[in-house]
Amino acid sequence: MAALLILIHLATLLNSSLAVRKPLGTQTNIGTEFIRTSCGTTTDPGLCMTTFSGYASEIQASPKLLARTVLSVSLNTTRSVSTVIVKLSKSHGLKPKEIAAIRDCVEELKDSVDELKRACDEMGSGGGKSFQLRMSDIQTWVNAALTDEDTCMDGFSGKYINGNLKTT
Repeated sequence: MAALLILIHLATLLNSSLAVRKPLGTQTNIGTEFIRTSCGTTTDPGLCMTTFSGYASEIQASPKLLARTVLSVSLNTTRSVSTVIVKLSKSHGLKPKEIAAIRDCVEELKDSVDELKRACDEMGSGGGKSFQLRMSDIQTWVNAALTDEDTCMDGFSGKYINGNLKTT
């Protein structure tokens, strides 16, 4: 979910960042410094750096490659979380409200995966739409995915949900 927040912020900066992009060099720290600078504008710079610094050599100083990486990591993370939630849904001894919350969450995460796929596809497409329109579409899908994930999490709040289920 944090990766989604990072993407939303990066997507808004992408257009202006393209104009001031540093030329690529052979130094291995160019990517790391670019990611550190980009992560510095997010709500959780430490998590951002931890998540994306391993991709520094691929990203270098490219806002577009950073945005693609953020989308890809977000999609893969959401898929992984969805798999865990599906496994959790098969647990025994759950209360009816917990079962309902899990079922709702599975649906929300399915929608989130679909929206992130659309955003990834749009990021990879080069034709037809203007850059601004493509970025707007990507932001819309990422925002929808984030809303779906928030809705999933909201289902696990409240006094009727087992504390162990909340921490999962």
